[in-house]
Amino acid sequence: MTRAKGFTLVELLIVVAIIGIIAAIAYPSYQSYVMRTGRGDGQATMMQIMQAQERFYSQNQTYTNNLGTNGLAFRDSSGNAIAQGAAVISESRRYSINAGACAGTTIARCVILTAQPQGGQAADSCGNLTLDSRGVKGVSGAGATVANCW
Repeated sequence: MTRAKGFTLVELLIVVAIIGIIAAIAYPSYQSYVMRTGRGDGQATMMQIMQAQERFYSQNQTYTNNLGTNGLAFRDSSGNAIAQGAAVISESRRYSINAGACAGTTIARCVILTAQPQGGQAADSCGNLTLDSRGVKGVSGAGATVANCW
C-alpha cells in the first residue's frame, strides 16, 4: 500500500493557527510603529516652524500666529506650499499645526505650536502635541506622557 503525498487537514490547521498567532502579535506592533513615525513627522514640522518663528522674532520682536504669511512660507520636499491659512499641514499630512500665544502672555512674548493629528493619526494615544518658544513640550492624550510621545 502506498502512502498519499500531501498535507493532512490537521497539519494545515496547525500552520494556519501559527500564522494567526504571529499576525496577532505583529499587527499591533506595526500599528504602534506607524503612529510613532507619524509623530516624528509632526515633531519635525513643529521644529521647522519654531525655527522660522525664532527668525521672525529676531527681525520683528514678536512671534506670529499666522503661519501662512508674514515670511513663514512653508513648502514640502516637492516645493508645494503646505500652509493653509493660519495652519501648516505636515508633509505626510498627518498633523495640522497652529500657533497661538502661550497661556498668560501675549504672542509678542511667547508662542505655542499645537499639532492636531489628522486622518489615521487621530487614533494616536498621544493626542495633540505642543511646543512653545521656551522649549516646553506637551501632549493632550489621556494617560500620555511627554517622555513617551516626544
